Parts: sequence; structure tokens; C-alpha cells
Amino acid sequence: MVMTTATAAVFPWRDEYSVRIPEIDSQHKVLIRLINDLHAAMLQGKGKDALSAIVNELVRYTESHFAFEESLLQKRNYSGLAAHRQVHRDLTRQVYELREKVQAGKLTITMEVMTFLKDWLANHILSQDQAYAREISR
Repeated sequence: MVMTTATAAVFPWRDEYSVRIPEIDSQHKVLIRLINDLHAAMLQGKGKDALSAIVNELVRYTESHFAFEESLLQKRNYSGLAAHRQVHRDLTRQVYELREKVQAGKLTITMEVMTFLKDWLANHILSQDQAYAREISR
């Protein structure tokens, strides 16, 4: 895996990403690291080489993070859990599709993965996850 220490992180962790649940924040930092690793690999001209490993890690991340998050939200009786689960299913499907494209050699442009990850960060963590954070922290 590419280390992001040699280059500036394209997405440094910012307080606004925090849902104020340490375990979930820690898991979200993994997604940010994946974005930064892919960006660093692209800057070094090694994006294609890093792509398969990053997508495989993204699949593992998706499965474990979503299971953990949904379990926690169920325990805390989050009112929007059903809709949140559906968003997770949609994101999981997209991650599996990315992996299939990479494995079939149909995805060599790492910008597609980069855009997917950035959109995930912007749309899911900053809106969907912040919604449950506001409700369950009351």
C-alpha cells in the first residue's frame, strides 16, 4: 500500500467529519486514508498499480464498517436506520461493481475510484452520518 506521508494529503481529517463516536470516527479515517493513498499513488504515476489493493481494502472496509455502524445505530434506536441501511446497500453495490471492473480489467482510470471515494466522503459522512450523529447524541 502506498504511504501518504511523502505527499500532502488531498483529504486531511477535519473536525467537521467527526460524528463524535470514536469507533466510527476511527473507521471513517480509514476511508480518508484510502482516498489519500490513491491520490498519492496517482501523483507518483502508480495509480493503476495501487488500484486493485485499494479497491480490495475498500470492499473489506465497506462490509465491516457498515455492519458496525448499523449495529450501533440499532442499539441507539436511530429513527432513520432503515433509510441509512438502504444507502449502505447502494454504496456496497457500487463498491462491488468497482471491484468487478478492476478484476475484469475494465477499470484502469483511477479517477473514477477517486471521484467515488470523494463523493462518499462528501455525501455520506458529511450528510447521512451527521444526521444520525445529531439524533443519537441528544
